[in-house]
Amino acid sequence: MLDQFERRFGRFGLPHVTLYVIIGQVFVCLSYILGLLDLQQFVLVPDLVLKGEVWRLLTFIFFPPPVNFNSMFSLALLPFGWWIFYLMGTALEHHWGAFRYNIFLLAGLVLAVAAAFINPEYAVTNYYFFGSVFLAFAWLNPDFELSLFFILPLKIKWLALFTCGLYLFKVVTGPTPDRWQIVASVATMLLFFGREIVNLVRYRQRTMAVQARRVEHERSGPEPRHVCRICSKTDLTNPEMDFRYCSKCAGDECYCPEHIAHHEHVVEQSDEAKV
Repeated sequence: MLDQFERRFGRFGLPHVTLYVIIGQVFVCLSYILGLLDLQQFVLVPDLVLKGEVWRLLTFIFFPPPVNFNSMFSLALLPFGWWIFYLMGTALEHHWGAFRYNIFLLAGLVLAVAAAFINPEYAVTNYYFFGSVFLAFAWLNPDFELSLFFILPLKIKWLALFTCGLYLFKVVTGPTPDRWQIVASVATMLLFFGREIVNLVRYRQRTMAVQARRVEHERSGPEPRHVCRICSKTDLTNPEMDFRYCSKCAGDECYCPEHIAHHEHVVEQSDEAKV
């Protein structure tokens, strides 16, 4: 369905959305530092939206990344955070195209706003909304490396797993508004990657089943070709033995050299005996 929608309206896709969002966040951040704006005007509070402050439905995406504005070190990390977001957003836009990336962000925005209205008295930022961008990038580029503390190389898939674990912890122990924002973030991911995730899980299950059967077969060892009917010796346990088959026994009966000449012949039961 999304492919058909893209064919009809793809020409309306807005490129470089990530850059526009970052420019907006930089403007808000500098305006707050200079005392020109109040950051509380850039959080989503559904109760205030219902009272007429409808701009919050959109402007909350320009809320800057969570930093301590009283710490110069924390402020110095802001450009790095914006660079990471630009890198990830641009990579998603190159992967999907501008239109589909717009739909991804729009879906995340709608779900985040809907989740916020479940508890309309609480303020919501864009933290989990942009978390879906991070998870999407990590899904598509699991081996991409970031330098932790600018020193230690760390693949982004491990950061994504840590983030998922943190989300799970917050769903169990965190406040209700955070829980719904996490649900909205994960739902955005599933809308675009749900089928791939299910297929990957099924593939992993099949692979594990094949490996389990292979290990079981290796443990059990190969099947013997010859098994003595009397003592159960085989050509695997006694490869030096010359196993033979008795022509007087009914069926295909095998014996070792010790029992081939001295054994009770197997006689096929007559129809009367069977009855």
